[in-house]
Amino acid sequence: MVVACPTPIRSENIGAIELPIIDLSAERSEVSKLIVKSCEQYGFFKVINHGVPEDVIEKMEEESYQFFAKPASKKQGAGPANPCGYGSKNIGFNGDFGAVEYLLLNTNPLSISQRSKTISNDPTKFSSTVNGYIQSVRDLACELLDLMAEGLWVQDTSTFSRLIRDVDSESLLRLNHYPPLLKDSLRDKNTSPSSLHPPQHHHKNSNSTNNNNIRIGFGEHSDPQILTILRSNDVGGLQISLEDGLWVPVSPDPTAFCINVGDVLQAMTNGRFVSVRHRALANSCESRLSMAYFGAPPPHVRITPPPELVTSQRPSLYRPFTWAEYKKATYSLQLGDSRLNLFRMEADDDIS
Repeated sequence: MVVACPTPIRSENIGAIELPIIDLSAERSEVSKLIVKSCEQYGFFKVINHGVPEDVIEKMEEESYQFFAKPASKKQGAGPANPCGYGSKNIGFNGDFGAVEYLLLNTNPLSISQRSKTISNDPTKFSSTVNGYIQSVRDLACELLDLMAEGLWVQDTSTFSRLIRDVDSESLLRLNHYPPLLKDSLRDKNTSPSSLHPPQHHHKNSNSTNNNNIRIGFGEHSDPQILTILRSNDVGGLQISLEDGLWVPVSPDPTAFCINVGDVLQAMTNGRFVSVRHRALANSCESRLSMAYFGAPPPHVRITPPPELVTSQRPSLYRPFTWAEYKKATYSLQLGDSRLNLFRMEADDDIS
């Protein structure tokens, strides 16, 4: 059972800003410039005409709804999340929790095939659907990373994308369900099949923090990987922090994917792109579903910026590290801790 955090979030400053919406069917050089500008200014943007087939998205959403509509005992059979598998309330290994339940999957097809047996009554259908979705969003991620490299004038335009195309890439797919925080809903009825279904497309933004029933679903954090491709239903909840104390709601848009820079990409662009902190709120009345693809490198690849992004005017901000090292730091800290600061050059200077 998923329950709310014990107290509502405190009163905070909420900004009113719309993220850039980038049409990927536009002229390539212009698209590349817009993406780079968005990554430098916001760390987030939305894409339309993205090339991911609508039926691929719909099938993945339907499988997600079917899984989260199962009784708690059935869902727990796919857990615990260590780190992959089913989890509820507890996020990670260091005491973080929120009003969320989730299914975390390694994107390796063999791993998905094996896990499908504990997730679905039709494992073959589930694994086929998940693999089809992963292939589509990975292609989108690689296209975006190539456009970023072009916009940064990096000679080898596959510098970023090859890391998630690598057979040993540790990319993940995370399915998040934020049950409605109904009054007097400390019973399991909020996860029963009758109450969990795709909401109607009313484009209702549910990010307001004035409602005392709203709680933190997934706490403040940055994504440690390279790039995140996020799809959600049309129930609001995502907020980003562009400056301390100011939260900006991201309006839900069922026609777009929301893209954000991860910590590794901030390091690989030598700080040009920003990995922005964000969070998700649970809604008092409606169920929110999100599907996040996290493009990650192989464990032992050395993470450094391409030479074009390191100059005498802009020396390296971060010491080289591997994804295995960074992942170890991620697992050792709490959700809201700043991991990338551990790898700044100044940190090494302070230690010496």
